[in-house]
Order: sequence, then C-alpha cells, then structure tokens
Amino acid sequence: MITKSKIIFFCFLVLVLSCFGVFMSYAQTADDLRNKIGDRNIEIQKLEEEINTFNKQIDALGKESNTLSRTIKELDLNKKKLSTDIKVTENKISLKNLQIQDLSTNIDSKEGRITVNRSALAQSIKKINEIGLDSTFEVILSQNRFTDVWNQVEELKAVDTEIQTKIGELREIKKGLENDRDIAEEAKNELLELKSQLDDQKKLIDQNISEKNTLLKQTKNQESNYKKLVDEKLRKKKEFEDELRDYESQLKFILDQKSLPGKGVLGWPTDNVYITQLFGRTVAAKRLYASGSHSGVDFRASEGTPVKAVADGVVLGTGNTDLTCPRGSFGKWVFIKHNNGLSTTYAHLSLIKATQGEVISRGQVIGYSGNTGHSTAPHLHLTVYASAGASVVERPSKACGGKIYTMPVGAINAYLDPLEYLPSYTASMVKPDL
Repeated sequence: MITKSKIIFFCFLVLVLSCFGVFMSYAQTADDLRNKIGDRNIEIQKLEEEINTFNKQIDALGKESNTLSRTIKELDLNKKKLSTDIKVTENKISLKNLQIQDLSTNIDSKEGRITVNRSALAQSIKKINEIGLDSTFEVILSQNRFTDVWNQVEELKAVDTEIQTKIGELREIKKGLENDRDIAEEAKNELLELKSQLDDQKKLIDQNISEKNTLLKQTKNQESNYKKLVDEKLRKKKEFEDELRDYESQLKFILDQKSLPGKGVLGWPTDNVYITQLFGRTVAAKRLYASGSHSGVDFRASEGTPVKAVADGVVLGTGNTDLTCPRGSFGKWVFIKHNNGLSTTYAHLSLIKATQGEVISRGQVIGYSGNTGHSTAPHLHLTVYASAGASVVERPSKACGGKIYTMPVGAINAYLDPLEYLPSYTASMVKPDL
C-alpha cells in the first residue's frame, strides 16, 4: 500500500537527486575560479609595489641637479613605471572577467536548479495525482473513508506549497546575482576604459624613447653640451614670460565678484592629490618665475597620470607651446570654459585626449600628466580664471623668433587661486615647506 509518507519521500527524492549533479558541477567551477582570482590579486599587489618603488626613485631624482644623466635616468624610470602600469591594468581586467564569470556560473547554476525543480515538481504532481486518484477511488468504493482522503489531499497541497516557496526563494537569489553581475559588468567597462588609457601610455613610452634619442643627439651625450642647451632654454623662457606678462597686463578687465561661484565647486584634477606649489607670490615663485608669482597650483603627478576635468564645460582650445618656444611655457595644454563662471588650463601634459569644441563632464580624462613646457620634473599645473577675463589667443612671439604661439591668456586680475574653488584639503596633502 502506498502511504502519504512514501509520496512525500518520493517527491523530495526526485528534487534532491536532480539538483545534486548541478550543484557538484558548480562547486568545482566556483572553487577553480576563486583560486584564479586569488592568484590575480597577489600578482596585482606585487606589481603595485613595483610601481611605488619606481615613483620613489623618480621623486628622488627630482631633487637632484638638472643634469643630462639625471634626465636620462628619469626617462628610463618613467618607461619602466608605465610598462608596469599597463601590466597592473591588464591583470585587473583579467581579474574582473574571472569575477564576472564566477557570478555568471552561479546564476546559471541557480537557473538550472529552478528549471530542474519545476520539471521535478510537474512530474511529482503528475505521479501523485495518478496515485491519489487510484487510491482515492479504491477507498471510496471499498471503505467510504472520506476523512482519510481529505487529509491526504491537504498534505499533498502542503508539499506543493513548500516546493513553490523554495522556487520563489531561488528566484530572489537569481535576481540578487543578476544585480551583482550588472555591477561587475559596469566595473569591467571602467577597467576597459582604463585599459584604453594605458594603451595611450604606451604612446608615452614611445615619446620618451624619441625624446631620449633626440636629447642624446643634441648633446652628443656630453654634460657640457646639455648645460648650454638648458641655459639657452632658460633665457628664451624668461624672455617669453616677460613678453606674455606685458601683454596680459595691458588687457582691460573688471572682475565682477558676483559672477564667481562659491567655494568647493571644482573637483580634484588627479585621483591622488599632493600639492607641490601654491598660487601667487611664494618663495618658490620668486625663484622660478620672472613675475615672482605663480599663476596656478602644481600637483605631483608622475608621467602618464590621468588628468581629469574639474567641472563640466566646453574645450575652447588645446595646443603645445613647445612648437613655438621649447621649454618656454605650458607645453601641451588643454583650456576648458566651465558652466559656473570659471575657466581652467591644464599644463605640462604628455598626451592630450580632449579636442576643441568637445563637451566635457566633470571627472572625464582630458589628458595625461607629463614634463612638457617649462617643467623641471613631471607634474600637473592647474590655472583657474574668471571666464570673462581669459581666452585662447594667437600671437607672434619676439622672444621666439617671430613664431606664432597659441595658448590661454588672461588679464592679470582674472587669475584666481584654484584652492579657493577646489575641495577642502589637509596639511598632509601639501608639500611641508610650502
């Protein structure tokens, strides 16, 4: 005789046996993926330690005298650092792919279990109905025991309800895993963007090699020749700076304080913030600039560091002053007019990503830091202006043999202290002797 306990046991036995194979397959795959994820994390940690070592060596070189040997060492270290950056990102992309694969496998497993449970449920109900009908008619005809029949039906309904509850729980798990997968896919896209940035940094490696070869050719690997080259560039730089300052001082501009936004409206231009030179008249400014005043704020940024727009706006110009006066001014630059009454220039870039007329969003990468223009070491120079008093101009330069230079300029009183509009900062984010 088939009893109610046998029916219940039969129903759940089918479910357990159906799911067991799927579960074992998923467990093996998941363990394998997680082992690979652990290996990737270890590799990334090792590479990041290498990058930190390179950065320390580059910083140490920046404190040495400006010699040919130092410049060549710096180029070589930057090349090694950029190559390691690329390896780190490739590992991070691989890591994220493994994590996404892990999530997808988990989701597929749950979907499989749901399908199996549905099929098993249908087969079980069909079998139960067949058994239930036969036994019910037998009971009715032979014994007329309606109470037993009713109890059996209720218990079968309870089994069905419990199974449906389990299916509902699996659906919720599936939804949660799909959400995780969406998050992982978004992270993957971010890493693919970073990979694109590091592909750009491969171009920077080629630029460094070219710069090194040009430098060796110009100096014939002689320190004395390098010193003459540096002295000549410093002379041109001073003449160009004086010429530009005279022009800017003649620009007529009345600053309307009411047109300026409040404090903290801008974001940081780099992810890791360390200020190496302040705005205005400082000790370093008197030593480095003919005007005795620094037109912006400098940030420590090794070559190839992504530089980001500090606010939404439109790119009004890009350029390279080294084409007019090598090592004389901004080098490679980007000029953005923002939607809040301010404009900004990002200078000494190694590679420009933004294009004139492009609409830019806050936090968007517009270039990479470098050592172009008048720069003694890789860094980012950020200038902030009142928009009404600044623009991109084309002018011939007497200091540079009458060549036409294109660059952002502003009336003297249009230059603003960037730290008045950037986020709040702590003393640890500023070079101690500033």
